Amino acid sequence: MSVPTVLQKILARKAEEVAERRARVSFAEVEQLARGADAPRGFANAMLERAKSREPAVIAEVKKASPSKGILRENFDPADIARSYEEGGAACLSVLTDVDFFLGSDAYLKEARAACKLPVIRKDFLIDPYQVVEARAIGADCILLIVSALDDVRMAELASVAKDVGLDVLVEVHDAPELERALKTLDTPLVGINNRNLHTFEVSLETTLDLLPEIPRERMVITESGILNRADVELMEVSDVFGFLVGEAFMRAEEPGTELKRLFFPERSKVKLGADPD
Repeated sequence: MSVPTVLQKILARKAEEVAERRARVSFAEVEQLARGADAPRGFANAMLERAKSREPAVIAEVKKASPSKGILRENFDPADIARSYEEGGAACLSVLTDVDFFLGSDAYLKEARAACKLPVIRKDFLIDPYQVVEARAIGADCILLIVSALDDVRMAELASVAKDVGLDVLVEVHDAPELERALKTLDTPLVGINNRNLHTFEVSLETTLDLLPEIPRERMVITESGILNRADVELMEVSDVFGFLVGEAFMRAEEPGTELKRLFFPERSKVKLGADPD
């Protein structure tokens, strides 16, 4: 499958960004910062434990904007959002750190992680070992590897660096050929299926359902994009999919954590009749 034009543009800019960052802070300096970072919080374990008990394992996204939708949230406070997600029942956080296309920031990840006890994934377009070590240095517990952005050799290299610095890996696929490459190249238990077609930008939950039979049971599926209502959640759960990555639906809500609870834990959202009003 050819690399979509939008992704090509992002990756070209990302290569420039890595060179700029490396010129400011050397690889050796970033490695030293990574060694001094707080202990990882166990991203994969947090997800797998939820799935074992057949509970929704929600990766809740801290995301200010996207290239296709523009600004998603004007009142953007990563610390407040992180606390709201934790109270709402999220298993983990995802924080966008891409500056040019998603208006993200390394500072947002630091602020979000400091405000809660949840494990955090650095959501970015990783193409270089420098970025992996940098993810650990800024406090991430996990990284995202996007198969459509990497060849197999580089994908394996980045996963190896992640393991060396104590980071978990979530690998993201969009179709069957990418899934085959991911399963062959990486041993991470976390397999994300992005329901958004990167060529057309159309979203279909059928993407997850179609790829499910090809994924070994020892791997955990995380469905990404297109979860908008209870029916979507229930469709996944009856198919034994308990991993979810959700951003836009939460970011557009007044209280992201309340929306998370309403969507994934409706029984916790109901006010108990006869409860004391205090």
